[in-house]
Parts: sequence; C-alpha cells; structure tokens
Amino acid sequence: MNRGLTGRYESSQIGGERVQAFIPNPLPPVPPLDLTGTRQILLEHALLALGRLDSVSTLLPDPHLFLYTYVRKEALLSSQIEGTQSSLSELLLFELEEAPGVPQDEVTDVSNYVSALEYGLKRLREGFPLSNRLIREVHAQLLSRGRGSDKLPGEFRRSQNWIGGTRPGNAHFVPAPHQVVDDCMGQLERFLHDEAIPLPMLVKAALAHVQFETVHPFLDGNGRVGRLLITLLLCQAGVLTQPLLYLSLYFKQNRVAYYGLLDQVRTDGNWEAWIDFFLEGVRTTAQGAVTTAQRVVELLNADAAKIQTAGRAAGSALRVHAALRERPIVSLSNICRRTGLSFPAATNGMALLQKLGTVRELTGRHRNRLFAYDRYIQILSEGTEPL
Repeated sequence: MNRGLTGRYESSQIGGERVQAFIPNPLPPVPPLDLTGTRQILLEHALLALGRLDSVSTLLPDPHLFLYTYVRKEALLSSQIEGTQSSLSELLLFELEEAPGVPQDEVTDVSNYVSALEYGLKRLREGFPLSNRLIREVHAQLLSRGRGSDKLPGEFRRSQNWIGGTRPGNAHFVPAPHQVVDDCMGQLERFLHDEAIPLPMLVKAALAHVQFETVHPFLDGNGRVGRLLITLLLCQAGVLTQPLLYLSLYFKQNRVAYYGLLDQVRTDGNWEAWIDFFLEGVRTTAQGAVTTAQRVVELLNADAAKIQTAGRAAGSALRVHAALRERPIVSLSNICRRTGLSFPAATNGMALLQKLGTVRELTGRHRNRLFAYDRYIQILSEGTEPL
C-alpha cells in the first residue's frame, strides 16, 4: 500500500548547506496495515518456523553449547554489515587469553556486540522492561571499547548524523534532528508497550526496526543496535525462549533490497512490502538455524562415536571433545582448567582427536599450542565471508 511520505522534512543549515532531515510519524502506520491474504500466510509460515526453531533445544545435548558459537556468528555478521572484516576464528582466538596477536580493532567490535547482546538478555531475564533506558545501556556495552568509544556510548546523539555520503549535504538520508530524538524514541517506546495496538509481535518487531533505523538515535552503532532490537523484542515477548533468531545473514545477503525497502517505507509508506521481506527473512533464517543445529548435533555425535572405538584411550579424549563442544578453539592449559584433566592426560586425549582428524593444531609450536575443532567452526562460519 502506498501511503505517501511517512513523516516530514525539517530544513536546517549545517556547515553552510541546507539540509532536509526526516522526522518519522509515530507508529502504527495510518491507514492500518493490510495483514490479509498472502501476508497472513507469510506470517503463519514465519511463526511455524519460529516454533520449530524454539524447539531446537530438544535436539541439542546442551543448547548453551550451540548458543555460545551461534551468538558469535551473529555478532560477526552484524559487524560485517557495518564494514568490519573479521572471521569467526579470529573472534574465538581473541576471546582466548592464550592467543595474543589477533587484530584488535576489528575483533573488538565483534566482541563488544556479543557483550551487548548478552547484557540485554540478562537484563530482560531479570525483569527489566525493553525500554529506551535498556537500549541506551545496550549501546553503552556495544561501544565500551575500541572504535566508537568516543561517540557518546549509552547516550542519544546531541548533533546531526547522516547515512551515506561524506556530509549531511550530500548524504543518502539525513535522520531526525537531534533536538527531536528523545521525542521520537519516546513514541517508539510507547508503541512497543501499547497492548491496545492489535498487531502480532513479529509485525511489531518489523515496524520497530524500521522506526529505530529511521530515527538513528546514536552517533554510531545504530545498525547493530537496530538488529539487536529484533532479538530482544522476540525474547521479551516469549516468541523465543532462546536467542536463536538473527537476521543479519539475511540482511547481508539481501542488502540492496533491505536498504531499498527502508527507503520505500519513508518515501512511499509501503510498510507491507517491508513486512513481506521481513517475514520471509524470519522464515528462512529460522529454517537455516534449525538445519545448522541438526548438522552440529550429527557432527558431535559422529565424532563422539569415533572416539568411543578407541578403547581405554577414549576416556580422556571424550572429556577433551566435550570441552571443544563448548569452545571450539582451545589450548591444552585451557582444557586442563575446564575438564580437571592432568596435562599429560589432556595431551593424550588431544593427540587421539588429532589422529582421528577431529581437531587441527594451529600454531606449529611445541609449547603453547592451540587446537581447533575445524568442522564445527566450518558449519558455524558458513555465510560469514567478508563482504
């Protein structure tokens, strides 16, 4: 549906240039959304896929093992959309204290994203509402270290920003002036908590993401926080019990359509086209996560079965394998701390895993060696190739 412009432009003078900044109308859209016909079917398919995803924990021996690495994959993808060029292996090495020399700036961005997501989920589990205060706290975690740490972490901006171009005067899009950011975000917060608005939570999440990106309330990190907002909304509403839905891969693979649809919402009011895109993303992403979890379980079970054929030597190797399921890049000293094995026992267990082709030694050194559970990392790394 074409509603026309979904906001108003405010003209201002910045750096000697006349700039048109866009102030969005409050949600929900007017006239109301059309959620009938094929759009209703899309919504049903997305919810069905989410239900299957939410039950994926029954497939996993411990869902937290999968979550640990899957969350890091999402952090990597979301950071890549913003231009960070890093790999899942580099992030895992960065988090392993025994592995110095990993590129700092790039991986710090990704590690900050992990911290921000975990912080937001922890606050929700403690009963704190998803509010502007929590959004600012999550942003503070996101920009707590490295690049962007000088861009007002945890605070809404107090100056004009822009998207695309080198300055507001030649930008692709200029968000709302900083003077109205608090009002715009207050309207968004009221929309999220207004139970009188009869919209499915998936649709609310779709609308909220666009509104957040349109307001662009921070000096830096808006894209990453906007993607985090989707997961936090669905977890708070109980649509997901575990934070397993991440749309960054879908947005990355369809980034031209993604940015084009955001523009269409603003200029034409075509919320329905965006919602169709969003719901299809939820469906395909949820299905992909289920498939990934199934492949991980098959790999873990197959490797454990191979280890068990080794007879007496299998005991230590199985404990090493269990530790690798939690952290797929490890050192022997790390294995000892987490399993209680002696250094010789951990060494022998790892040697068996190397012989079976389960792990690969990364350093080529005789001391302070690092080992990677290659096939596990490969499954989780699919789709994370740099843009």
